[in-house]
Formats: sequence, structure tokens, C-alpha cells
Amino acid sequence: KDADMKYLKGKTVGVIGYGIQGRGQALNLRDSGVNVIVSQRPGGPNYEMAKKDGFDPVDASELAKKSDVIIILAQDPLQAEIYKRSVAPYLTKG
Repeated sequence: KDADMKYLKGKTVGVIGYGIQGRGQALNLRDSGVNVIVSQRPGGPNYEMAKKDGFDPVDASELAKKSDVIIILAQDPLQAEIYKRSVAPYLTKG
């Protein structure tokens, strides 16, 4: 009731990073009926947490190809590189 969900209806939201912020945003969006995919590097506890929460984490590039909206919630020092390497090449005008 706090947001007009019509803007996300039928859209896929990609969340890059499954730490404190990423997990909270991804779960909240999914609980609100939004189709959510997540990206988290394999091998760490956050990757396993995403799997335990019912997500199938994908590479950031794959997420960018499949998402209508992208939220980058990785560690601050990594965000620019993730954007340049894995997101920017797949942006298109909607």
C-alpha cells in the first residue's frame, strides 16, 4: 500500500549483491509479487544464503541481460567496475 506497484508489474528486477541491503531489497520485492533475480559471487556465505532463500544466483552480466530494472547493491568499491563490465554493455532504451 506504500507504493504503486503498477510500475513494476510484468517487469524483472535484478539485484546485484546479496549482502544486508541486497537481501532485504530482493526479499521485499519478491514478497510484494515482483519477479526478482539476484547476482552474487559464488563461494561465499551470501551466495549460499541467496540459494537458501530460494534464489538461483546468476552472473551480473546474465542478470543485466534479463532484467528490466537493475539495483546494484554490491560493496561500494566494486560498484563502478561491475557497472562498466557487466551492466553497461547490456543497457538498452526501453
